[in-house]
Amino acid sequence: MSPLVCLLALAASVASATPLATPVHGARQLIVVTSPSWDTPSGHLQVFERTDNGWKAHGDGFDVSLGRTGSAWGIGLHPQQDVGPQKREGDGRSPAGIFTLGTAFGYAEHIRSALPYQPMLTTSYCMDVPASPLYNRIVDAAKVGADAVKGSTETMRLDLHNNGDLRYREGFVIEHNPANVPNQGSCIFAHLWRRPGEATAGCTAMEPQRMTDLLAWLTPTAKPLFVLLPEQEYERLRLSWGLPALMETVR
Repeated sequence: MSPLVCLLALAASVASATPLATPVHGARQLIVVTSPSWDTPSGHLQVFERTDNGWKAHGDGFDVSLGRTGSAWGIGLHPQQDVGPQKREGDGRSPAGIFTLGTAFGYAEHIRSALPYQPMLTTSYCMDVPASPLYNRIVDAAKVGADAVKGSTETMRLDLHNNGDLRYREGFVIEHNPANVPNQGSCIFAHLWRRPGEATAGCTAMEPQRMTDLLAWLTPTAKPLFVLLPEQEYERLRLSWGLPALMETVR
């Protein structure tokens, strides 16, 4: 084989291997949230399906609420980014990047979703205390003990602890900080909003019917991922990360 043929074969091999290196390789469902800037507490959500011809938008996009102070780089499947705000516990920012989905959760015993589902109890808490060995985990105080959840501000049955609060009636875990590193941010969810446009403490919130439809659409076999980025960062990283073109988003 001539040197030129060898080089061409090597180039073709590298080109075909490039998609394997993207953070979304293997995913066939994407939840994409973009915001105007790092400091904007709102964004736009569009879901995508991977087809033989690439990513295609599924249904209409819709508005969501983000952290009260915007977003910041989180810890997920994406390469570490050193330029831009970095997510910290209590900063009021939603984690930016690419993340796997954890379990769905809610107040009902069962919901219409193929995702693994965990019904929340009066004694369910997500630990947002950095010094706790249970940091960034949803636990049952009846099993781990009342002392183990002392100091947590994240009761998961908000309706029973906060005058009928519906925010956690349906939702799912966004797997930010999967190694549970202290102070790097905890208890990041997609959940319902109480009022349209109301900012969150660092989650992504939406209208109830949108969440119901989203949970019904998601399927674990499609290896769904959650993407959240400011628009400028999205465009900067879109090709190297294998993300859909925003022009396909229905606004």
